[in-house]
Amino acid sequence: MLPRLTETLHPDADGIDARPDHEVLAALLAGQRAALRAVEPAIPAIGEAAQRMAQTIRAGHRLIYCGAGSSALMALADAAELGGTFGIPASRIMLCMAGGIPTDAHMPGDTEDDLSAAERAAETVLPGDLIIAITASGSTPYPLALARAARMRGAQVIGIANNPDAALFDLSDTAICLATPPEIIAGSTRLGAATAQKAALNMMSTLMGIRLGQVHDGMMVGLIADNAKLRDRAAAIVARIACTSPARATASLAQAAGAVKPAVLIALGLQQPQAEALLRETDGNLRAAIARLRTTGNQPRD
Repeated sequence: MLPRLTETLHPDADGIDARPDHEVLAALLAGQRAALRAVEPAIPAIGEAAQRMAQTIRAGHRLIYCGAGSSALMALADAAELGGTFGIPASRIMLCMAGGIPTDAHMPGDTEDDLSAAERAAETVLPGDLIIAITASGSTPYPLALARAARMRGAQVIGIANNPDAALFDLSDTAICLATPPEIIAGSTRLGAATAQKAALNMMSTLMGIRLGQVHDGMMVGLIADNAKLRDRAAAIVARIACTSPARATASLAQAAGAVKPAVLIALGLQQPQAEALLRETDGNLRAAIARLRTTGNQPRD
């Protein structure tokens, strides 16, 4: 077995505790940049993972993120934003974190070895679900046990790890190796390894959202506006896409109960039931719906 990069001493870290602040911070920033460079070789695998995620959501199944420690926190940060960014219902997203999601700053380390907890969590997995297992070392017992049990229940697995010989990859349908260099503080994978993980997760979920038709010209058309900030954002999106006034955009959003896609079509002249029908006919793809409306000039079926 190759030495674990995540546990190796960084060659430039000698005496770091005796250096002036600006040198320490410069070294930490250099470590973050090096970690991000490790993401680029994984782009093909990240693309494949995003396609699996999109296919899972289209088929009505769930994305189940799992991990321990800082890797699980990166998973939580991604999973918790999918609803607000892409309008994916919370029922289609699940997070399994060793020891549970912390409610304070106490995050015990021994929970990552709890195989029985992982197996209990896997009992909720259904055929067609997609596991996104994340572990810097690639050998953390909790996500490995959950991934193994989930595969037996008919789920697919995306494995994300920072060591090339990760045991997790043997359980993965798509393996994403983020071979980040040694940490400035050896073994502290909340640094570079976590940065690379977060970048990869951002890329995966964003490409998924794009392929699901939840992004239009860089705008979040899948969002449901449920607070003042989002209502303002949604109105601006509707006004821009429909080339209409802020007042008409706001009125259209009200008719669409805050949903951007039907609001755009309402602003373009459809009634709310017609807008919903056209979106169903185009699999929720706003660009396709607008193109059909403008090309045919026909009202969609009720």
